[in-house]
Amino acid sequence: MPEVLREYPTLVGGVDDRAFVAQIWGRETSGGRWEAWIVFVPITRGQMRRTERDTVQATRAAVEYWASGVTSIYLQGALNRSRPVRISAA
Repeated sequence: MPEVLREYPTLVGGVDDRAFVAQIWGRETSGGRWEAWIVFVPITRGQMRRTERDTVQATRAAVEYWASGVTSIYLQGALNRSRPVRISAA
């Protein structure tokens, strides 16, 4: 099940001049590796956004290490290429 692995303290702005909190989400794949992507949560109103898979690592610790090196410039680029999150009713 996907989980939040890191949340960044600096807000990311961009799409429609709104500000977002950036989070790294990840999960273990069926092959035992870990994949991660970035979720952007709006601080006021608006729709959450997310990237496609940003990295695949051998372990959760490796994803956390990768996330520790993500820069604000990378996050801004990720926001620019992100897509709205579609939430469907079960």
